[in-house]
Amino acid sequence: MSAGTYWVYILASRRNGTHYIGVTNNLRARLEQHRAGLGSEFVKKYGVHRLLHVEEFSSPLDAIAREKQLKNWRRAWKIRLIEKVNPEWNDLSHLL
Repeated sequence: MSAGTYWVYILASRRNGTHYIGVTNNLRARLEQHRAGLGSEFVKKYGVHRLLHVEEFSSPLDAIAREKQLKNWRRAWKIRLIEKVNPEWNDLSHLL
């Protein structure tokens, strides 16, 4: 796999709503795909578009490992992770 920046991200439909965890090497483009209803039937079905948490990695393998780790976490752990840096559950996509 090539070098670059990789992102693990958490989306939600609303505060304490449905969560989606993904990994990408182009976060802005991936968010645009999600909002256009492309790339994930889950995101499209549940309206999961609010970017709440992002982690940056230089290795794709590290990013994928983190994505898998987060997907196996309990819901309460994910909520604590989000609220640690984003207590108001603000959409962070404007920061990209």
